[in-house]
Amino acid sequence: MKRLSTFPGIALACAAFLLMARIPLAAGIELHVAPNGDDSRPGTVQQPVKTLEAARNLARKQAGKVPVTIVCADGVYYLDRALELTGQDSGSSTAPVVYKALHEGKAVLSGGIPLKLQWSPHKDGIFKASTPAGLELDQLFVDGGRQHMARYPNYDPTETAVPYRGSAADAFSPERAAKWADPTGGFIHAMHAASWGGYHYRITGKNEKNEVAYEGGWQNNRPSGMHKNARMVENIFEELDTPGEWFHDRKTNTLYFQPPAGLDLSKATVEGVRLATLIQVRANQTQPLRFVAFDGFVLRHTARTFMENKEPLLRSDWTIHRSGAILLEGTEDCRFLNCFIDQPGANAVFVNRYNRRLHIAGLHVFGAGASAVAFVGDPAAVRNPVFQYGAKHDLAAIDPTPGPQTENYPMDCVVEDSLLHEIGMVEKQGAGIQISMSRRITVRDCSIYDTSRAGINIGDGCWGGHIIEGCDVFNTVQETGDHGSFNSWGRDRFWQPRNGVKQVVDAVAANPGLPFLDAMETNIIRNSRWRCDHGWDIDLDDGSSNYEIHNNLMLHGGLKLREGYKRIATNNIIVNGSLHPHVWYPESGDIFAHNIVMGGYKPAIMNQGEKWGKTIDFNLFATGHKDRVKFAANGCDAKSVVGDPQFADAAHGDFTVRNEALAKVIGFKNFPMNRFGVQKPSLKAIAKTPEIPAVNIQTDLTPAAPNAAPSTAVTWLGATLSEPKGEALSAFGVAFDSGGVGIDKLQPNSPLAGAKGLQEGDLIRKLNDQPISSIADLKRVVGGIKNDRMNLEVIRNQSKVTVQLHVRGLKF
Repeated sequence: MKRLSTFPGIALACAAFLLMARIPLAAGIELHVAPNGDDSRPGTVQQPVKTLEAARNLARKQAGKVPVTIVCADGVYYLDRALELTGQDSGSSTAPVVYKALHEGKAVLSGGIPLKLQWSPHKDGIFKASTPAGLELDQLFVDGGRQHMARYPNYDPTETAVPYRGSAADAFSPERAAKWADPTGGFIHAMHAASWGGYHYRITGKNEKNEVAYEGGWQNNRPSGMHKNARMVENIFEELDTPGEWFHDRKTNTLYFQPPAGLDLSKATVEGVRLATLIQVRANQTQPLRFVAFDGFVLRHTARTFMENKEPLLRSDWTIHRSGAILLEGTEDCRFLNCFIDQPGANAVFVNRYNRRLHIAGLHVFGAGASAVAFVGDPAAVRNPVFQYGAKHDLAAIDPTPGPQTENYPMDCVVEDSLLHEIGMVEKQGAGIQISMSRRITVRDCSIYDTSRAGINIGDGCWGGHIIEGCDVFNTVQETGDHGSFNSWGRDRFWQPRNGVKQVVDAVAANPGLPFLDAMETNIIRNSRWRCDHGWDIDLDDGSSNYEIHNNLMLHGGLKLREGYKRIATNNIIVNGSLHPHVWYPESGDIFAHNIVMGGYKPAIMNQGEKWGKTIDFNLFATGHKDRVKFAANGCDAKSVVGDPQFADAAHGDFTVRNEALAKVIGFKNFPMNRFGVQKPSLKAIAKTPEIPAVNIQTDLTPAAPNAAPSTAVTWLGATLSEPKGEALSAFGVAFDSGGVGIDKLQPNSPLAGAKGLQEGDLIRKLNDQPISSIADLKRVVGGIKNDRMNLEVIRNQSKVTVQLHVRGLKF
């Protein structure tokens, strides 16, 4: 399969040459590091230094003049601070500086500290040991495995789709807290009320009523308060009650641990964690770090940073902390190859602000507390940046200049041939790959799975040109909701919340280039396999614009398009799913054509009788299409067909279309089915692949006659009502399981209408303080009203609005 890259000229050739191989030892200077070395030595193979810092200092004397290779012998290198590199550590194109493990995976950089402990029995299978004074423990590893702070509910590794692998509504209830002597220093972890990520709090104490006091909750940029059920507490001594849990009492310098069955503590390797970052580049555009590479290292034991996660991204759900096991700022032409980042407490790799032509290949990330790889630019590089979802621009007053206003962001960077899994173990707004305020980032041949939220997330339209290809992304959105295996937002200069649709449409009619001021270059998603069982396979949300989506195999959730411009989806196969149109702009320029879909379209808030997009046609429906012909009034599928694509071997994941006649009618072309995900042999051997669903092709493929709107529609005082379910609630900005009654149509003379009344598109959630989750609820509550007065809580433009009405003769 042909692969395209964003690298120009010689950089492309070098990257391709080095992709699958380790960096060979170069002619030039060799410096040697070994765990038993001495920093006073010259760094020869016979007299190695002990630390990478010492080797770095020796390398500076010749860096950029001759090739320098720093060879690290096998063993564990415990760091007491991050290895810091600056512009003065640069190599050159002909004289690079390479930090290289002598044997791949055998040189370990650790942010931990080995604990030499004398254990004695405490009670109930718990052991205790004295620790050095002043020791702070955020994580504990025993024989390389992460253990769990004493917590409630207990951790259950089998509950992969349950928040925190165990959560409960009473996590810090007064009844629960009554048995805690002093919970100060404990943590509360709770999901967002709509499951859009999570929150974290530090417990500061409790009062005489056993009500817990805490601080925090700043980790989500669309705040809602805690989820009522999905809550968990940790680091509380009285909750130490199951094997694998621990508690460190800093007051008495005592570590308590309940070992798993069969573990001999006297022989176990016990390690704490003290560093959040192991390798850090502190450079900038003026004095960048250039032509430096790391090859073959293991990095492990980094601290969690969830309480430092405070910085909002552009009108995103996200907040971030600019930190990671590897933290890069100010690099040019640097490489990280064949590295394994094992169970980092937060982000594994954070590519911060100015970086150019960074090349990451052969990366393996397992068990990341937050994201595996994050590319995040500087908000000051964005023209007219705003940070809150509801913030609005005056479109007549924005800066009309296309693109960024500084160069302080990642560009022309690649992550390829990598395995990223068990992502978002602590922070539920993590992703396998996160891209924000960046340009031309390529993600190629990556396997990404078992994530709390998206596999790949593009947080804004700044500044496009990203390529996602050859990836295998599945088992995503495991603990959250309303998201996709691929997710994007495009809340850029042109975009307004739903109540600003007319303003956007009018402004774009006057200036068709407006949606592309920030989304300058087309994002491409191609030749990849996706499966999301808790959302959409590919989710282009709020304002996502300028995308080409082709040659993708979508195995469950299908494709969602919400308001945006120029989304072109062609030659994709959507297994047992379909297209999910969720609010489009007129004249959007969207194209959905030459695809194979297996079900009717799933519109959320779409106007009937209004043309959808530029072209929705020439598609093959692999099941009966009565659910889609009712949208013919919207200009859809006049030339689409229905039939059996005759997949070659769907049960084993080969969806090659053998029905050449039907494929020719719609212009569909087969694409390779054997090149998804990581290709490096050692990583491919351990990578999982998605479960292939049983294909639902109906035996009766007779086209159904167009059907009118259902005659069973429920009306009330001139309002046509509906009960949005599941994903349809996403369009209102509420959780999938929250319910409500939608106002689909509202006659102008309805007593429910008026300047201060209900509006089309409202979602009724409460009436006179009683929850409304269904039309039956609405009928019941209305039937009990005696004074014809209604106090309604509705969701309008994704915000809560109160509507007060006095309607005589109130009834259904």
